[in-house]
Amino acid sequence: MKPWNVLALPALPLEMLRNVTAPLADRITITAPPSRDRAGLLQALADAEIVLGDYSGELVLDAEAVKAAPKLAFVQQPSVGVDGHDLDALREAGVPLANTAGVSAISVAEWALAATLALTRKLVQADAAVRNGDWPQLTLQPRELSGSTVGIVGYGPIAREAGRLFEAFGCTVSYWSRTPRDHFRPLDELVATSDVVIAAIALSDQTRGLVDPAAMKPGSILVNVARGGVVKESGMEHLGGAALDVFETEPLPAGHPLTLMPNTLLSPHVAGVTPQATMRLFATVLDNLAAALEGRPVSHVVNGASSQVERR
Repeated sequence: MKPWNVLALPALPLEMLRNVTAPLADRITITAPPSRDRAGLLQALADAEIVLGDYSGELVLDAEAVKAAPKLAFVQQPSVGVDGHDLDALREAGVPLANTAGVSAISVAEWALAATLALTRKLVQADAAVRNGDWPQLTLQPRELSGSTVGIVGYGPIAREAGRLFEAFGCTVSYWSRTPRDHFRPLDELVATSDVVIAAIALSDQTRGLVDPAAMKPGSILVNVARGGVVKESGMEHLGGAALDVFETEPLPAGHPLTLMPNTLLSPHVAGVTPQATMRLFATVLDNLAAALEGRPVSHVVNGASSQVERR
C-alpha cells in the first residue's frame, strides 16, 4: 500500500519526529511545511492525508486551511487543547480531530496542588526574605491547606485528578462543568465561596472569560491550568494569591500587569511538561496513527466526526 502523507506541524526537527514515529516508518512519509507561516501551511496541505498538529497553536486548521486540504483524512493534535482549529469545518469535511486527552492529567494536577501549597505556605516570599537577610518567622503567616474548600471548574481528567489530590490533603472538593451532573455546585456559588478555585476546563467560545477573579472571596486562591482565555486577567487584587500557568498572550509580554502583582506565581505553560507526560503523549499519538493506518477507530475524537478514518 502506498505510504500515507503525514504533514507534521510541530516546531520540532523532522529527524526527531521520524525517530518518534519509527515503528510506522514503512507506512508513512513525514514532511513539514516549506515555511512556518500561513502560506507554507496552505501549500503543504494540498497533499496532506494526515496532519500532526502544532501544539503551540501557531499553525492551525481553520476553515480556509481545511478547504486547502482535499486529501485530508485525519488530524492528530499532540496536546489536550485544540485551540484555533475549526472543529465544525473539519467535521463537515468528514475529518476526525483527535487530541491526547488525559496524558498530562497527573502532571498538571500535581502542579495545581504544588502551586496552591506554595501560595498558602508563602514559600516564594519566605525564600526571598531569607535570601535578603530577613527572618519573618512571626510575620509571614502561612496557613494550612487542609480543611479548605476547593472548587474546580471542569470535570475532565485533569480536574478529577486534581480533586483526588486535594481530597487527600483534607480538602472538601466540589465541581462545576458544562454538562449538568448530580451534586455539582452552580458556577457562581462555587467561585464566590471556595477557598481555592481551580480552572481546568477546555477553552471554547462558551468558556472564554468563564472565571472572573473579581467574583472570588477576599483572601482566596486562584489556580489556572486551563487556558489563559478561560480566566479574566484582572480583578485579582483582593485575592490571597494566584498561580497561573497559562495566559491570554504567550509568552507573557514584558511589563504585563500580572508580573507586577504581589502574591502571584507565574509559570511558562509548563505544568504538563514532564518526561512521564511526554512519553504518554508519544504513546497516544503513535497508537492513534497506527489505528488510522490499520482501519481501526481512533481514540479521543473531539469534533463529533466519525472515529473511523477513511482515506481519500
